[in-house]
Amino acid sequence: MAKIILGAADLDGFLTEEDKSSLARMDSLYAGAAQAFEALSASQNEARLKAEKEKLIALYETMGELMQEITRAEPAIQVYSFVTPRENHGQASRLIAKLRDIRTPNPEFVYYIQRAYEMLFNFAYTEAINASKNHLIVKTPVSVPVQNYAVHKIPDVDRIIENSVMCVMLRGALLPSMIMSKEMQEYSSTGYVTPFALFRIKRDDRKKERDMEYILDLDKSYFKTEELDGKDLVFADPMNATGGSLVTVIKYLLDKGVRPRSIKFFNVISALKGSLRIIRALENVQIYTLWMDPALNEAAYILPGLGDAGDRINGSDPEDSPRNMIQLIADYGSGMAGLYRAQLRRIEKTVLGA
Repeated sequence: MAKIILGAADLDGFLTEEDKSSLARMDSLYAGAAQAFEALSASQNEARLKAEKEKLIALYETMGELMQEITRAEPAIQVYSFVTPRENHGQASRLIAKLRDIRTPNPEFVYYIQRAYEMLFNFAYTEAINASKNHLIVKTPVSVPVQNYAVHKIPDVDRIIENSVMCVMLRGALLPSMIMSKEMQEYSSTGYVTPFALFRIKRDDRKKERDMEYILDLDKSYFKTEELDGKDLVFADPMNATGGSLVTVIKYLLDKGVRPRSIKFFNVISALKGSLRIIRALENVQIYTLWMDPALNEAAYILPGLGDAGDRINGSDPEDSPRNMIQLIADYGSGMAGLYRAQLRRIEKTVLGA
């Protein structure tokens, strides 16, 4: 079996001493938040609960300010809630809160993921959207007294999006990748549907964050290196925890002579550590994220995070018989298949070669 393995030590080797100092400070602040979590979970005293909530709010404000300070110096990391106008922040904050909530059921979770990626698309392509326009002429259902048509201006993003390839790394990234491709199709004046490249990569969850390994299984991946060279590679993964999966894939492609024109990574939530690792390890990469979280736990999950995004989108699988991407698509149902039919045809062509 052809497998490429990257370890956590390799990733940490890209971090600067300043990065490590910032991450240590963030971990210390989050440890204080964890103490407040324990008190909120255990105490029944109203005065104590109020005091702990105030402490928690203050800690999160401090962590937020520190993350803004760190990312302000890194133009390759664009955090929606840090750089957009303040009046936009409530929408993002409420959306993230719904995704985090353990009570949010699967259909509602998928709905908010779709909304998140619509926001991320507009966030990433703001420069083009605010520039020149195309005109879209639409035939409406109204035919009295004559057939009616409507004229709409749409952003001229053709030159930016029509060199793009959607790159899918994980099961949880399949639907977000389809959403991003659909957004590009809708904003393209030609109805451009991105090609897809499918990578089978997973973490070794028997290991801890400090010695985690990222395993790219080439035998179960579907892509052609010559079709990625010179392209704008777009990755849409709901969670960027450690950055290991993206770095593993890109380092492999670079070793094979692929030279992307650009690399864009779209996340709903990114951990500070994962973001820093990526921009230190890779050139020509841009991270777009709705929200940034401060820490990782020993199992390399984002804190406070939202759990396993893949399972919350797709449902969990038996450990001995995980579904492949074609099976996942079938489980999305006819409604989702109809909405993303052009994307599904592209994915089937990638997998089946027809």
